[in-house]
Amino acid sequence: MTTAPRAYSVVLDWLEEQLRSGEIVVGDKLPGERALAEQFSISRASVREATRILDAMGLVRSGVGSGPNAGAIVISEPSAALAWALRMHVATRALPVRDLVQTRLLLETQAAHDSADPRIAPDSEERAAILRSAGEVLDQMDHPGLPAADFHALDAQFHILLTSLAGNVVVETMMASLRQATISYISETVANNPDWPAIARRLQEQHRAILAAVEKRQGAQAAELLREHITWFSQLGG
Repeated sequence: MTTAPRAYSVVLDWLEEQLRSGEIVVGDKLPGERALAEQFSISRASVREATRILDAMGLVRSGVGSGPNAGAIVISEPSAALAWALRMHVATRALPVRDLVQTRLLLETQAAHDSADPRIAPDSEERAAILRSAGEVLDQMDHPGLPAADFHALDAQFHILLTSLAGNVVVETMMASLRQATISYISETVANNPDWPAIARRLQEQHRAILAAVEKRQGAQAAELLREHITWFSQLGG
């Protein structure tokens, strides 16, 4: 038995077509709720449902009230949507954390190889700025009074910065999503660990070595250091 499509799906299909054709671009405001309901002969409740789904997907941001900021504005935040979905499925245990770690290994080690290749990641002001930012993040993580939660957030930022050097926006988006999806698990892993100060120091030693290898364009070395780093920390959770 074929299930009839839900009424709100016509709005999703319409927006996809408009984005593909360029009729609607990031920053544009969608037609009002009443206009879309009349255009597709559906209820305003169905339009609201479509808007909520698009919001969760990171495709629109809804403003309330009246004026220029009211209504649904088209945005593009794919990592937020992917991270939300991953978090939910990690919580149901449909996606094992072990498999997410393996995916991180694949993405980050390949990105390390690519970022060392001048043909893929040539010297540029952007590359230099990313490397400076990565070093500044590590400097912040060295602060002795830094709360563990802040350390983990900066840790995620550091890894995403290094991945971005490879210039693959899909990989960068997936990495950001994976890090966001596992941040709660990571925090819980070491939340009550009395050895956390020692663990943090070890992680920072590993981070510094990884950054040095990336700066010197030692792709194979950076990839191996990343593999050891991610594997070592993941094993702390048992």
